[in-house]
Amino acid sequence: MLKRLAVATVILTAGCAGQQKTDAAEGQKEMTKEERLRITNQPPFDLATCFPHEQELPSPANEGVLVGALLSVRPDVLECLVDPANRGPAASTKVTVKSTVNAQGATHTVTGDNLTPAGTACIQKVLDTHVKPAALAADAKPVEASYEYDHSNANNPSVTMGINEGSDFSGTVRLAQKNWCECFAGFKTTTPPVLSSDIHIVKGQPNPTEVVFKPSGSTEGDQLASCLQAKVAAMPASTSGELKFPYRFVFFNSQAPVESSASMPPELRFFQLELARTQTAAASAIAFGARTNAADTYDAVVQKYTKTKDYKLFDELSSKCQALVDSATKWVDALKAQETVDQTTLKLVQELKAQKEDWAPVETASQEALANTQKDLSAAQQRLAADQGACPKKSYGPAKKK
Repeated sequence: MLKRLAVATVILTAGCAGQQKTDAAEGQKEMTKEERLRITNQPPFDLATCFPHEQELPSPANEGVLVGALLSVRPDVLECLVDPANRGPAASTKVTVKSTVNAQGATHTVTGDNLTPAGTACIQKVLDTHVKPAALAADAKPVEASYEYDHSNANNPSVTMGINEGSDFSGTVRLAQKNWCECFAGFKTTTPPVLSSDIHIVKGQPNPTEVVFKPSGSTEGDQLASCLQAKVAAMPASTSGELKFPYRFVFFNSQAPVESSASMPPELRFFQLELARTQTAAASAIAFGARTNAADTYDAVVQKYTKTKDYKLFDELSSKCQALVDSATKWVDALKAQETVDQTTLKLVQELKAQKEDWAPVETASQEALANTQKDLSAAQQRLAADQGACPKKSYGPAKKK
């Protein structure tokens, strides 16, 4: 199960192809005149960066708990890699994190390919802030887990400077969005609408001359547009002449429930579901780790009872077994939530494939992801049934006649 969780977003690469392609994805290829004139650097922003899901990790930490925790911060790690200052010149970046928990607490070692010192520091801060398992007992064996994050300029949000003046300003706007969290306060558990704006920059003016948003179709969307308008209008701007160009604000929210994406345009909804899948996969891994802890605790009491036959241990056996059943139930529930995301994604992809055959590889990947989740869910349900059957039952029947 954990091996599959390590590649929880298997669908994403297949689905992203062509969706967020940037000039940097072409490697060091010389750009055409048309490419140099095109306004780029307007990738989506995941609101989970503003409103991370704070969680108390099960204790003691184990591999499942650590893998789930590392997967849960994927939005924040990838947000670090949007900034070109955090990436090297290559079109793809690989980050490897090795986490260790011992009696002194948790440490995270960050290494990678195409990762700058600033990028390493950004990711280190994410891990130290959001992945904080409790220290182990003094005599406990250290626990380790590793996780890899892959970022591609073609398939993940990224900014590349130096293309043209409009793209550079757009890139600056995109990089600033993680500091505008107050604008998104009304969307902590949902996804904002796509917002379209027009920006006018004139030589000699320190800020944009004009920033105009089109009506969003909702009060909440218009309120967000008003907040963003003030932010963009206050940004430093420069041009050698005059610039007029559109900026399209696209938002996702990894923390939003599945149903919140129903009103999104189909292709954007696909990406939203993929981000939600990452979080349900993380929750499944953490729940798996919690069930492992409960099983270890119950087994220890069983072994003690087996050796002593002390009937006074019955209440402890009963309570620890119930804790095991409760943790197994939460594991099953987490996998059911993951199954729901996978089923919703597959249905959407099949609808998209009916319109465009290019979605065929994504359909195959979606079917495989759903099959794997259902396999894990079946195993968890069997384990839950076995746990329920293992719990001791006190008998109050009359004593047998001698």
